[in-house]
Amino acid sequence: MTAAVIAIFVATYLGMAAGRVPGLKIDRAGIALVAGVALVAIGAVPAPRVAAAIHFPTLLLLAALMVISARFAAAGFYGWAAAWIAAHRGGVDLLLAMTVLVAGVLSAVLVNDVVVFVMTPLLCAGLARRGLDPRPFLAALAGASNAGSAATLIGNPQNIMIGQVGALGFWKFVAACIVPAAIALAIVFVTVRWMWRGTLFARAEAVPPEAAPLDRAQLAIPAAAVVLLLVLFATPLPRELSAVAVAAVLLASRRFASRDMLVAVDWPLILLFTGLFIVNDALAATGATRDVFAWLAAHGLVPDRVSLLAPLALVFSNTIGNVPAVIMLLAIWPNAPEGALYGLALLSTLAGNLFLVGSIANLIVAERAAASGVRFGFADHLRAGVPMTLASVVAAALWLRLGSWVEW
Repeated sequence: MTAAVIAIFVATYLGMAAGRVPGLKIDRAGIALVAGVALVAIGAVPAPRVAAAIHFPTLLLLAALMVISARFAAAGFYGWAAAWIAAHRGGVDLLLAMTVLVAGVLSAVLVNDVVVFVMTPLLCAGLARRGLDPRPFLAALAGASNAGSAATLIGNPQNIMIGQVGALGFWKFVAACIVPAAIALAIVFVTVRWMWRGTLFARAEAVPPEAAPLDRAQLAIPAAAVVLLLVLFATPLPRELSAVAVAAVLLASRRFASRDMLVAVDWPLILLFTGLFIVNDALAATGATRDVFAWLAAHGLVPDRVSLLAPLALVFSNTIGNVPAVIMLLAIWPNAPEGALYGLALLSTLAGNLFLVGSIANLIVAERAAASGVRFGFADHLRAGVPMTLASVVAAALWLRLGSWVEW
C-alpha cells in the first residue's frame, strides 16, 4: 500500500508540474481530484477519514471571499476599474502605474485570482481601443496581483491556507508583510516599464474607450461587507466563520440571484485543494512525511531560514505551482514557526511571478487574454517576470531577516 501511495503522490505532483496529462484534456484540478479518488478507492484513505483529511476552514474562507468578490463584479466595479485605467487621460507611465496600483490593492483584499479573471478581458479591450499593446499591462496586472496579494492572509489561496493551518493573526501578518509587498509593487512597475519600454510607447490608431457602467448604490453593499470583514478579523471569531457569515448576507439580495454569485466561485480551485488534501493525508499516514522531515532536520535542511526558504519557494512555485507547493510543504513540515510561515507565504507568492506557470493568477491572465484575442505567452511573461521576481524575493528576504522573523 505504501508503494502505491508514494507512486500516486509522485504522479500527482508531476502532473502539477506539467499542468496536464499527455493525451488527455485534464488540468491540475482534475489530476488532484482523480488522485484523491484513487487513494480512497484503494483504501489508502478510508471513507470515514476523508472528511478529516480535508481542511474545510480553508475551503470555506476561500469560497466565501469569492462570493464577496462576485458582488463587486456584479456591481460593475472591476469593469469600471479596468475602463478607468484604460480611459485615463494621463501618459503611458501613469496608465502603467495605475494598473499596478489598482491590481495590487484589490488583490490584497479580494483574492487575486478573482481580480485578474474579471479585469484581464476588460483591460485588453480598453487598451486596444486606446491604441496600446496590452501585453506589458498584462505583465503588470499579473505581477501586481501576486505582489499585492502577498500583503494579507486573504490575498491568494496559498496565504489563506497558511493562515488557517498556522492560526496566524490577520493584522499581525499585515504588519509583517505589507512593506515587502509594497516594495514588490514598485519593482513590478519599474521592471515592466524598463523591459517593455520599446513596446509601451508604440501606438496604433486609437479609438476612445467606452465607459463602463458602475452601480454605486450596489457597490456600497460589498464595500461595507469588506470593512465589516476586516473588523471581524480583529476579533476571536474564526476567519472562515466571519467570511461565511458576511457572504451569506450578500447572497440574500433583491437584485442579484444567489446562483450567479455561487457560479463565480472558482470550483476547480476548490477541487484542487480538496484532492491535494487527500493526497497529502494519504502520504502522511504512511509515515513518509515524518521520515522526510526527520531527514531534513538531521541534515540541517529544515526551511526555517531565508537562505533555504527563498530558493525552495522559487523552485517549487515554478515547477508544481505555489498552491500545491504550499500544501505539500505544510504536510511535510508540521508545527512550522510563525516567522517561517510569514516567509513561506510571502516568498511563495512573490516567487510565483518568475514563470507563467508559477501561479494560478498568471495562468488566468494568459487564458483570459487569449479569449480576448491577445496572445500573452510564456516568453511575454518571462520578459519582466524573471527580474521582477528575483528583485522582489531578495527585497522580501532582506526584510524578513532585518525584522528578525527568520534567520539568514
